[in-house]
Amino acid sequence: MTVEQVAEAAAPEATARAGREPFRTRTKRALAGAPDAPLVLLGNFEVEDAWAVGEVGLPSVGGASAAAALVNRMDELALLLAGPGDHVVLKGEPDPDHLAHLDALGVGLPTVHVAESSDPLRTVTLDALDSPALLASLRGLAADGVRLLAHGTSSAEEDLAVATGLRSVLPGAATTKAVNSKVYSRGLCDELGIEQARGWACRTVEDFERACAEAARLVADGATVGVKDAYGVSGKGILVVDDPRRLDQLVRMVTRRAARSGDDRLAVVVEVWADKATDLNYHFTVAPDGAVTFDFVKEAITEGGVHKGHRIPSRLPAEQVDELAGLAERLGARLAADGFHGLVGVDALVRTDGGLLPVLEINARSNMSTYTVPLQERFLPPGWVALARQYPLVLDARLPFAALHDRLGDLLPGAPGEAGLVVQATGTVNAGAASRAAGGTFAGRLHGLLVAPDDDALARLDAAVTERLAPIPAGATGRPTGGDPR
Repeated sequence: MTVEQVAEAAAPEATARAGREPFRTRTKRALAGAPDAPLVLLGNFEVEDAWAVGEVGLPSVGGASAAAALVNRMDELALLLAGPGDHVVLKGEPDPDHLAHLDALGVGLPTVHVAESSDPLRTVTLDALDSPALLASLRGLAADGVRLLAHGTSSAEEDLAVATGLRSVLPGAATTKAVNSKVYSRGLCDELGIEQARGWACRTVEDFERACAEAARLVADGATVGVKDAYGVSGKGILVVDDPRRLDQLVRMVTRRAARSGDDRLAVVVEVWADKATDLNYHFTVAPDGAVTFDFVKEAITEGGVHKGHRIPSRLPAEQVDELAGLAERLGARLAADGFHGLVGVDALVRTDGGLLPVLEINARSNMSTYTVPLQERFLPPGWVALARQYPLVLDARLPFAALHDRLGDLLPGAPGEAGLVVQATGTVNAGAASRAAGGTFAGRLHGLLVAPDDDALARLDAAVTERLAPIPAGATGRPTGGDPR
């Protein structure tokens, strides 16, 4: 196995000077065998929900919600991961004014295919499977040799491949599910001797009882513990515990459920929270032949375990970047031995003492950090800094991109090399509109990449965007609620 360490590129010019291929090109070369291989991209976010089916995790109450509708419209993030020779399947038509704006900025866009049957609470894959005309179009692409790159592979993506003839560049659902379990991640690190947070992988109720007994003693001494479902994502399926009585309660709930069902299986991990200074996400690609490419490391921004964005580039010293690159080689080799190839993101952190905790969990799928790389390469000049982030919105009506453009005005760049907010996707802005009660509001979210010459300018830009996205209610204009800063 070979390793190619590729530092994070700031711009196409920098990439060319360094003799490196752009991320999209080298990803295609690694996974599809050619730098210009045409792909169909599928943004089936939170595929973990499908992997969790049949697994026994934490007792919980919940189901499909308006939040699911918003997450499902993150499918539009795949637009800018794809290129002019590629295709993207979406749940709904993208805003034509946003596409025109991107075109004016010189962004090469893929061909868009939209499902004719769309349910807000279904993933884009399930919509596609229920759309005969779309399936026919995808069969035509398959006949021309176009291949499929999904966010991650579940049985639904396998069904889509069968229904269309599209061959996936990723492994099947069983392999992908296996290597994405947090239980697998802990076992892999134990096997390789990679340091991780103190914790326990629980495959049975008895495992859980023993783990909670040990964890309760630590919590009583002041530690905080996280109890995580094997396939939890974005803050779901996790309980943060700082009272040993809560662990006792969890054990009672889990044992009672097992007694009722006659099933003592469990798929959770229990981990002691580390003293954190900075969250990290590092990214590598595993080719079908086992070759590993270290792509980048970014500082991750999280709140309550929920991803909020990335600071680019990371401020890690070179020796720690090299350490993560070496770990990526070892992790990638082990994933390849277990049959996986594809994109991988690893969550890690820097402790308050400056040391690395190099593996919190392994996400063997596309990550949020994956989707901003082509934007970075185009819009982030050498020496500048960027912030990929999301802005929460509270709307009283749909907000079209034209109105958003008017509101943000001079905060949007006019060309690559200028400071500003590059709007990454607008599907999530109005995702909750259909569920809005008469006279009420709904939650939306704007994804974008802020670029600026330095950290101070970046902070001012972020504050200005936040302020402008909080105007007074305006009925049919679909403006966000709040006070108008202009």
